[in-house]
Amino acid sequence: MTDYPLMIRQMEALAEISADRIAVMANVSALLYHAMENVNWAGFYLVKDGALLLGPFQGKVACVKIEKGRGVCGTAWAQDRVQVVDDVHAFPGHIACDSASNSEIVLPIHRDGAVIAVLDIDSPVPARFSKADVEGLINLAAALEKIIE
Repeated sequence: MTDYPLMIRQMEALAEISADRIAVMANVSALLYHAMENVNWAGFYLVKDGALLLGPFQGKVACVKIEKGRGVCGTAWAQDRVQVVDDVHAFPGHIACDSASNSEIVLPIHRDGAVIAVLDIDSPVPARFSKADVEGLINLAAALEKIIE
C-alpha cells in the first residue's frame, strides 16, 4: 500500500528548496512512479495555449499534446473532475500512448480556481486504482496546489 502522507511530506520537503512548479512536478512524478506499485507512467500535462502539453513525467515516451475533452486527461480537464478508469480500452476516445496501460487515474491541478495541469498515472493492471489511492492522490494534489500557488 502506498504511504500517501509520507509522500506528501517528502514533496513538501523537496519544495522547500524550490517551489518552482516544473521542479516540484518533476519530483512528484518521480515520487509517484517509484512509490506506487504496478504503475508504468506518472506525470503531468500542463494547460498551455488551449491544450494539454506534456510536462514532467516518469515512464515511456508520451503523447505531447492533448485537446480539451479528448481522452482521459482531456476529459478530466474539461469536466474538472478526477477520472478513474478501470479499463482504458473501454473509455470512449482513449488515447493509447502506451499499449501496456490498462487502467488510469487523472486529477486536475488548480491555481486561482482554474485547472492549470492534470496529474496522470497509468497502470498495466486493470482496475489498479483503489478508493484509498483516489483519496491519497486527492490529498497529494491539494498539497501540491498549495505549494505551487
